[in-house]
Amino acid sequence: MSVSQQRIVPLKTVCTLAGVARSSVYLRKAQVLALRPPARRGPRGAASDAELVTRIRAVLAASPFVGEGYRKVWARLRHQGLRTSRARVLRLMRAHELLAPTRLGSPRGPQSHDGTIIPAAPDLRWGTDLTGTFTLEDGPVSVLLTVDHCSAEILGIHAAKRATRFEALEPVRQAVRRSFGRIAQNVAVGLELRHDHGSQYLSDDFQTELAFLGITSSPAFVRAPEGNGCAERAIRTLKEQLLWIRTFRTVEELRLALLEWAELYNSQWLIERHGFRPPAAVRRDHEATLQKRAA
Repeated sequence: MSVSQQRIVPLKTVCTLAGVARSSVYLRKAQVLALRPPARRGPRGAASDAELVTRIRAVLAASPFVGEGYRKVWARLRHQGLRTSRARVLRLMRAHELLAPTRLGSPRGPQSHDGTIIPAAPDLRWGTDLTGTFTLEDGPVSVLLTVDHCSAEILGIHAAKRATRFEALEPVRQAVRRSFGRIAQNVAVGLELRHDHGSQYLSDDFQTELAFLGITSSPAFVRAPEGNGCAERAIRTLKEQLLWIRTFRTVEELRLALLEWAELYNSQWLIERHGFRPPAAVRRDHEATLQKRAA
């Protein structure tokens, strides 16, 4: 600024009069900027980093689940009315060691199938599978469940000392009663049941029961667990949220806990592919859409 002329003077003119190269001015300016503490670019968010970390800790403490990642924390913050970016939530959770532990896994080969196993609506394709756990008094126990491929809802869950073909049918029957209201011949026509090649699922009794209910058997590809990926993913969540963090004395105590946990999962577990909505909300929205179309 020229005081005498009350106007802005170009930098070139100032440098010529002072006998200084313009590059020296730019270098000095860069050195001064480098001494300033780094600041986040862009507009200021609804909360400072310190406030957002406090809100993140509160979300993690209030959640009924353990080990939720930054995406679900971000979704829960949005549900509470606090809008911020996923990248910022990830950065703060990483800086404060709040991220869930992750597994690297094994190298992936070519896909065994193309397309998707997710249908357009509930009750078109279910998946069933089993896993194992341990009880203090009854020893090894099998846990069996049935999952809807569309909504990711756990429709049936059961625990038994031995995973026989009849025990494998129990979560399927629970699912039929839950979705179709009763056990009857051809009550579930149009439904597919995805399962692996375990002896329980390929037995005559299991296949005959499916045929009686009108369910089409849909075995996954051999040595391709991703074909039954919905049930496999539900089992992983079950292990991380219940089986690996609680101890049970008997099969009956475990069975009751499984039923309680399944209701919690259906009502509160957030599914990213459904816009971070729980499975029960997906089914309610679908039923409401059907009612509108019928009216």
